[in-house]
Order: sequence, then C-alpha cells, then structure tokens
Amino acid sequence: MSKVSRLAGMLLITSSLCCPALLHAQDTGTPEDAEAQPEVQVETPADAAADSAEQPVEGEVTETDISLPGGGIIVTGKRNRNPERSSGQVLTVLSEADIARTGESDIAGALARVSGLSLVGNGRVFVRGLGDRYSLALLNGLPLPSPEPLSRVVPLDIFPTNVVASSLVQKTFSANFPGEFGGGAINLTTKAIPTETFLDVSFGTGGDTLTTFQDGLTYFGSDLDSFGFDNGNRDIPSNLANFLASGKRISDLTIAQQEGIAGQLMPLNLVTLQRVPKQRVNLSGSLTAGTSIDIGSDATLGLIATASIKNRLRNRTVKSQVASADFSEIFENSSTFITDENVLVNALFGVGLDIGEHTIRWTNLYIRDALKTARLETANNTLLGATGFDFLNQQTAWFERQLMDSQIVTELRFDPVRIDLRGGYARTDREAPFNANVSYTRTNAPGSPYGNQFVAYLNQVSDTGITSVAFDDLKEELWFGGIDLTYEVTPELNATIGYAYSDNTRRSSSREFRPFLSGDVLSGDLIPAVGLWQPGFLLGGATLAGFNVTLTEATPFPVFDAALTVNAGYGLARWAPTDRLTIEAGVRYEDAKQTVALDQSIFDVPIEGSAPTNLANSYFLPGTTITWEAIDDLQLRFAASKTIARPQFRELVEQTYFDPESNRRFRGNPFLEDSDLINIEGRAEYYFGGPRKVSLAGFYKKIDNPIENFLISASGELLTSFANAPSAELYGAELDLAYGWDLASFGGSFFEAKQFLVLLNYTYTKSSISVGADDLAPIPGNPTQLANQLFDQGAPLVGQSDHVANLSIGIEDKDKVQQATILLNYASKRVTARGGALPDVLEDPGLTVDFVARTEVKLGGVPVELSFDARNIFGRDNFEYQELNGTRIDINTFRVGTSFSVGVKAQF
Repeated sequence: MSKVSRLAGMLLITSSLCCPALLHAQDTGTPEDAEAQPEVQVETPADAAADSAEQPVEGEVTETDISLPGGGIIVTGKRNRNPERSSGQVLTVLSEADIARTGESDIAGALARVSGLSLVGNGRVFVRGLGDRYSLALLNGLPLPSPEPLSRVVPLDIFPTNVVASSLVQKTFSANFPGEFGGGAINLTTKAIPTETFLDVSFGTGGDTLTTFQDGLTYFGSDLDSFGFDNGNRDIPSNLANFLASGKRISDLTIAQQEGIAGQLMPLNLVTLQRVPKQRVNLSGSLTAGTSIDIGSDATLGLIATASIKNRLRNRTVKSQVASADFSEIFENSSTFITDENVLVNALFGVGLDIGEHTIRWTNLYIRDALKTARLETANNTLLGATGFDFLNQQTAWFERQLMDSQIVTELRFDPVRIDLRGGYARTDREAPFNANVSYTRTNAPGSPYGNQFVAYLNQVSDTGITSVAFDDLKEELWFGGIDLTYEVTPELNATIGYAYSDNTRRSSSREFRPFLSGDVLSGDLIPAVGLWQPGFLLGGATLAGFNVTLTEATPFPVFDAALTVNAGYGLARWAPTDRLTIEAGVRYEDAKQTVALDQSIFDVPIEGSAPTNLANSYFLPGTTITWEAIDDLQLRFAASKTIARPQFRELVEQTYFDPESNRRFRGNPFLEDSDLINIEGRAEYYFGGPRKVSLAGFYKKIDNPIENFLISASGELLTSFANAPSAELYGAELDLAYGWDLASFGGSFFEAKQFLVLLNYTYTKSSISVGADDLAPIPGNPTQLANQLFDQGAPLVGQSDHVANLSIGIEDKDKVQQATILLNYASKRVTARGGALPDVLEDPGLTVDFVARTEVKLGGVPVELSFDARNIFGRDNFEYQELNGTRIDINTFRVGTSFSVGVKAQF
C-alpha cells in the first residue's frame, strides 16, 4: 500500500470514529472576539447583494443566501466571515453579484468560470475533468430529478440566473451531502424573503453572426412553438394511440390496420421543411416581484415570484466523415445544416415565514425547455457503387423537457439545539413526438431508371438510408425528505445527526416505426413512384396497400421502468480545539436499491432478450477535512473521503436515444456497476484582505469501475454505449487568484469608487485508466467481454481536459452597478468517446473570449440597468474528430459564430 493510501485510510478511520456535526464555518477569531460577537448565520435576503458587485471585506458579513443540507454555513467570531474562508470544507460561492459579473443568462455558463469546472454540451458541468455522473446537483440542498434522458444530473443550462440567489460548489465531501459526490456538489439556492417590496422588469435581444438575418430552416409545427408549447398538433394520433394500448405488435395488424396508423405518422405540418430568409433576432423577457409583510411583533411573511421566457435561434452546419479501418481513405463526407429554436420558460413562487429565530421556506419551481429542430443533410459515400451514392436526409423533431419542483425547508432554533426539516416532490417529463427522419438516395447507377433521382427506398438498409418516425416519452418522479438534529456541545464543538430519504422512479418509452419495402431496389424493377414523393405524402393515402409497403417497429425493447431508493443516515462533527485549528469529520451510511427492467406488460406476448439491472449496495462513506490557520491570513487544509458514483438510468437502458446537441445516438448497458472513489486533497489559501486572495491545491482520486463511453456499430450505424473500465487514477493541481486595485488614487469623480479586478483560475488534471489482461467489461451480447478490447492502458478518462483556465479582467464600481469585464476561457483537448479498435473521439474546446458590460442609469427617477455582452469574439469553432496516422476525420465539427446581446432591467 502506498504512503498516500495509508494516510488516506488513517483519515477515513478517524472520520468514522468522530461525533456527527453541522456544517459550520471555521472559528478563527480569538475567544474574546467570539464573546464579543455571537455566531452569525450567512443567510440574508438575496436582493441585498443583487445591485452591487463589491467583494466582501474583512470584518463584514458576506451577504449571500446559502441553503444546504442541515442548514446554512455558520460563521463564528468577529473575523473571517467570507464563507469560502470560514467554511470547514473547500468551496466556492457565487453570489448574485458574482453571477451578474459573468453576464451569463443561465447558471451553467456562470459555473463554467469556477476553478476546476468546465461546461460540456448543453448544460453538463464537469468537475476536475470528471463527467457529469461524478457531479451532484442540488436545489436548496435538496435533490433534483433530471428531464434529460442522458443524465440523472439535471442540466444546469435550464436554470436562468434570475431565479438563483447563489451557487455553491463544494469540492470536498462532507457527510451531510449525498454519497454520489465524485467530483463535487453544486448547490443552487433560490431567491428568498425580500427585505422590501420590489418589482423588476427586464427585456433582452441579441443574435449571432451565423444565424441572425441569415437563412434558416423550420417547419410549421404549431402556432405556439415560439412560446415553448404545442397546441395539440403533436398529440399521439388516435389510431396509433389505440394500437399502443392494444398490447399487439405492429406485425400482428393487417395492412388496412397498419395503413390507418401510417397515414397519421407524417402530418404535412410536422415533416415539411421550409426555408426562412433573414431570421429574426433572439428575444427574452422576465418579471420578478417580491414583498415582505410584518404579521406580528416577531414574525415576517415574505413572498417572491418570478417568470421569464427566452427564445433563441441557432444555425449550425455540422461536418462528419467516415474512414476505412486504417484511416487511409475517407469514403463518406456529410454536411448537415441545422436550425434550432430553443425556448426556455420558467416560473418560481416562494413563501417564507420568519418567526423569531425560526424559518419556514416553501419554494415552487417550474422550468420548461423546448427545442424545435429542422435538419437537412447531404452526403456522399464512394464505397457504394462505382460512382458512389448521394444522400439527402431530413429530420424534423420537437423535444420538450419540463421540471416541476415543490419543497419545504424548516429551520428551528432552540439554543443549543437546532432542528432542520426538509421534504418535497419533484417531477420531470420529456417528450419527443413525431421525430421524423426521411432518407433519399441517389445511386448514380448507369442504366438504372432512377439512378439520377433521389428516392426514398424504404428498404431499411443503411446503405440506401433509413426512414423512421419515433415517439419518445419519459416521466420521472422524486419524493425526498430529511431531518437534521444539531447540538452545540460546547462553543468549540457542534454535532449533528441526520437522516435522508429519496425515492426516484422513471418510466421511459421509445417507439420507432419504419416503412418497409422488400425487393432488390438497385435493379430498379421494384422501385415504386412513391419513393419520389415528398415526406408528407410518403405514407399517405393507400401507400401500404398500393405499393406493398409494411410498417415495422425498430425498438425491440420499447418501455423500461427504473427506480432508485436511497436511505441514508449520517453524523458530522465540527471541532475547533484551538482558535487556529478546525476538524470537520463525519461518516455517512447509504443503503440503495437501483433497478432497471423492461416492461413486459405492454405486449400480450412477453419480450425476450433484455437483461434487467438489480443493484443493491450499502456503503459507509467517511470524510474528514482539517483546516489550520498556520499564520494570520494563511490557511492550510487537508481532506480525505470515500464516495461513490452510480450508473445513470439512461446508461442502463437498452434503448436507442438521439442527443440533438452531440448529433449522435446512445444505447445503455444493463451490466454497469457502481464506481467507488477515494479522494484526497491538500490546499493552501492566503487572504490579502478585501477581494484579494490566492489558493493552491493538489488533489488525487482513485476510481474503481469508472463508467466510460465507447463507440459501437449496430446495423451499420455508429452508436455510443457505456462500460465499466477496471480502474483509473486522477490527479492534478488548482490555482485560484483574485486581486483588486483601488483606483481612487487616479483622481477625479469617475475613479473615486472604482476598482480594477483580476480573477484567475487554472486547473491541471491528469488521468489514466488501468486495464489488466484478464479484466472484464461486460456489455450486452457479450458478458465476458475483455476490458482491453474497449480500453487502452493509460488512456485518459472521458471528458477530462489536462488544462482548464479562466481569466476575468474588469473594472467596476463599488457603490453602484457599473462594470466592464473581459472573460477568457480555455480548455485543452478531451476524449468524448472511447474508440475501441478505432482512435478515441476527441474534442478541442480551445480559447474563447467574451466581453460583458453593465451600468445603471436613472430614467424618470427609476433605476434602469443596461447590459451588453459579446460572446466568442474571435469565433472559436467546435471541433470533434478522430485522428490516426496523420489523417483526421471530423465527427461533429461546426462553425460557432460571435453572439451579441443587449438588455434592459427596470427596478421599481
């Protein structure tokens, strides 16, 4: 055993023997300070910091609302009330002012500026190069279900910044957090009770250089599409609904019965592509109001409500290629023009009641994220026929994700006892009806009567294109609750015991139908005139009976039920034996049962061939963090813990799922197992005073059974699936620097309250997979698959960039809203999928540069905030590719334009 492992083991044993305690911040003040100033909770109204970008200075309470399991962060004594410094754990807190400084409209973009965090795809936040499965997302300290099938962690780009009072990123494990804490926890705190009545109204507009006033694609859909809702045009048609409820298979129906279904699969308004000349600008608007009412001498009732809508258009032209096994020849090139219309609607309603020292908060959140996509692909394959085949493929689709969450948190203080109660219900839905793909092929075959025509062959052969219509539906429900009992044993020792429960159920349905025409299509003898028709007429009328076309279903395993039930008990202690030393230690016990099983009841005759998943595991998860103030303003930390990462539902389900962002299909693996992690971290933090600080950290993780993506080929189509690698190691270092210069010495009224602020963070991460000659990585169809057929010894983990850096340079006013900031973000190459026998798929995010500015003016006595931002100023494109022997083929490469937006917010 290595010295590092022995040291980690000693700390973990220490954790399990310690008393439980509440997450309290470090008491770095002297006993006299503590006597002069009792403990103060860092949990104040969110709007107190909303209009100021000023950083906290020593001796001031950080006015940031933070809601965590077991209560907020507590600071004791008169000094060091910055929550990042005072906490017993390693964390980063983004207040409303910090979030506003980034100029981001959603919380995922703001978090991408935090040290060690990178944003991948649509809202997936990676912590220290670990995939989103190693991240934990909480709302007010409580779990959230995900409306995204690919992830159990809710994508954070659906959370607009106007509903978030603060965001906390904790990178060291404490027992009051769930055990799925591989890379870190991201906790969002919604806005709380306001101190005074207010009304904010905001509007925004913008666009990008590749979309706005440029041609695009669309289809009609419905009158309400631009508001993120459907007017009923996409409801499951009657004949199909009756069939789905019948228990029969599509092959059991007569041609006449199939024709009744086929005639409803491709409505003209849902499959007819239209060109849109000179597309409009993006639009957004929001309304937020709040008030507080005194209802007694010691009680205050607070109300807050917010609603917003954002509509965004985006053009992409995605380039992808296919090469021979040795990459000596590129034989297929394709270009897909995509226009996405994304609509984000959200609403929040909160009620808070303060009764003396007691607080009750009821929060209700609604988020709806709708994507309308229209795609047209042109491709050429030189392996097919002497002159190659040309393809023309179109896709029209609608993806709607919806989250509804209601939660109650109660904090009761009976010094020296504190009781925290929490519970709630959340539901997510994802529907993707009428996801239609229509493929036309031109064979260029000499002598063929249709060789120079684009024909929908309907033969279900990938060489000539596959036409299909899919209906996906997902519903997930989550019940959760918990209780914490905290006792102040002495002023230096606090102890907490707690219990948490969550019950997560998901039902996922995917039904894909394909028209089929048998025969030798290349001879030209059996090619019907129907293959030349437009999509809206392809399956209409008497196509099936008149042209010998039948319907088949391409989803052998159409409906799955999944569940995850977790019961957890934990204890946590915080002990400050001296005014410079703090020990926070605890242990969490989790008992979890996770199941995924095919629903056998949907057909009269049971389905064979799908392997169920039944994972029942119990874990003791200890964690310790030691904080020592070596000298004034210099703080050293050491942390060690054991955590886990469970496979996500989507990764276990043997259904094919299309991700519109990455332009690839995914299929699950029911043989996946939990991952175990050992985490070790050392950190030094130096505080210069005010906003000036620097920290340097080193970290190490040992992961058993990490879950990795890999490419497979199914019926000539590339899919991404998942498997457990035997083990992996990850290590690295982080540097954080914040430094501000007061500009008052420059003279003049303009510089009187100005400061120049530089924020820099850099993370170096290195990972490697370990694979033995006899290690197994079971996959569907091959439970004895050797791991070295999928994974290479020493390969990095999927999603891990060696280098991630953020630089923010700006000037801002400390007394009012006025700032201008340049933001730079860099991430080095990272693997997005294991290639197996082929090279790994790589992504190269590179460097992006943004500019954000905002200022406040008075119009008629009303304060009005004006904002402007420019994103991706130098036009960094998206590069995803494979490379071998000096030859590179594109997988998902496209141009990314420069975007601009302006906004106005009035405060009443």
